[in-house]
Amino acid sequence: MISTHAFSSIRSIDRDEWNDCFPGQLEDWDFYLAVEQAGVERFHWRYLAVFDGPRLLGVAPAFYTCYSLDTTMQGASKRMTEKLRRLWPGVFDLQLYAVGSPVAERCNAGVASHVPAAQRQAVFDRLLQRARHDADGLGIGLLAVKDAPQQDHLWANTCRNAGLQVMPSLPSALLPVTYPSLDAYLGSLGKSTRKDLRRTLRGPAPQIEWRRQIDDVLPDIMQLYEATLLRSDLQFERLGPAYFTRILQQLGERAVCVLYWVDNRLVAFNLMLLNEQRLIDKIFAHDLEHTRDLNLYARSWLANVEYCIHNRIPVYEAGQAGYASKIRFGCRFEPNLLFFRHRNRLLNTVLKLIKRVISPDRTDPALAAAISDH
Repeated sequence: MISTHAFSSIRSIDRDEWNDCFPGQLEDWDFYLAVEQAGVERFHWRYLAVFDGPRLLGVAPAFYTCYSLDTTMQGASKRMTEKLRRLWPGVFDLQLYAVGSPVAERCNAGVASHVPAAQRQAVFDRLLQRARHDADGLGIGLLAVKDAPQQDHLWANTCRNAGLQVMPSLPSALLPVTYPSLDAYLGSLGKSTRKDLRRTLRGPAPQIEWRRQIDDVLPDIMQLYEATLLRSDLQFERLGPAYFTRILQQLGERAVCVLYWVDNRLVAFNLMLLNEQRLIDKIFAHDLEHTRDLNLYARSWLANVEYCIHNRIPVYEAGQAGYASKIRFGCRFEPNLLFFRHRNRLLNTVLKLIKRVISPDRTDPALAAAISDH
């Protein structure tokens, strides 16, 4: 007998069965458990599951929160919405129930390996139906599927059949690492970029330290993180100290924090997930003063590329920000989609009208170029 459930803890789902739905994924059961245990302010976790009797067929993480419609806006548009907020607090805020995760790279919905291909669409349909039912039970009208890969036709069919609207989301940046050396990678780039990066390598360098235990430097890490967050227009979640320590503890050898030091002062850090197939850049935060002098972002980028080359990791997944630099650094981009529908017909019509205004590619030419690069 087919049944669907929405759990408040991932511990309610067997670890091996969950991971069977996402073979080889770094953001697996342990990752979501670490995030759950860390807690993220204003976010509440849900875990959707479809069973045939006791046998798991498919799962998806989900969450609910208060969402600001101007989250992905930047530049002049963002400054305009901030002025409106001061005049009318809460004007852009809606309660949101979303399939996906605010801290994962994509919407990770998965189907168990034993499910035949012909039945997988039905599993996705049931996951979305459970999400709508769960949102209704929580009194939340706006349902979304966050960062669904455009090439995932099962999700696209499921969402469109359910009447959800679609708009571009932030694309994923990936660098295929097929180079025998760092010099060969530099040789693949445009002339001006290659010249800039080689100048960076010849200049003064920070001390680089790879760590899996950061308790002694956690206050400095949080100071860098908060300062970087304040400079960012694209702000969805705010992570606490427990997020960084839990990720490193729970994932063990599959997580690392790279520290950048100048004169015994921590000036940048980079939290990453990694295995034999992929390195995922989760968070890079830095001291703006030293960034100007040392080009810290380029330094960290080159350190990560070199690590991938030396360890034969074929893909460097570089996150969803800083698209201008990532275009110059040779990334390719995989488009993601945001699907949404509000239960209230009037609000749903309003969202249809304003989705073009809040589309993330409208205010960032580099982001628009990344979205179109597929």
